Amino acid sequence: MGKGSSATYNINYHIVWCPKFRKKILTGKVKTFVEDQLETIAQTKGYNILEARVMPDHIHLFIEANPFDSPTNIVKIFKGVTSLRIFKKFPELRQELWRGVLWSPSYYIGTAGHVSAEVIEKYIQGQQTKWRRERNSSTG
Repeated sequence: MGKGSSATYNINYHIVWCPKFRKKILTGKVKTFVEDQLETIAQTKGYNILEARVMPDHIHLFIEANPFDSPTNIVKIFKGVTSLRIFKKFPELRQELWRGVLWSPSYYIGTAGHVSAEVIEKYIQGQQTKWRRERNSSTG
């Protein structure tokens, strides 16, 4: 639960977004870099990351935010800042993506109160497990 000078709040967002063409580029050093950047952005903006998973072809982010930032603005911040920083650190990714656009323009965002926060956290953790099983069965 957050507290500002004039409000106490419990605003949680589950955000999911994908690289352009759902390319599986969020692996290895890129994945580690993105995880670090999500944390840095959250700290800078005063968001609390409740759960985050960087999958090869999408990102799940479950955050607590303040009531003064619109959901659209929060998504723009995460997508915009990570895109600039990823292309700066890994310029070769521009070649893999049409016109050098990292993220698909679409995204999912849902709100959750305190009661359903655990459900969303378990869902995100389950996605990680599901992806590992699928990956192991396709490589085995």
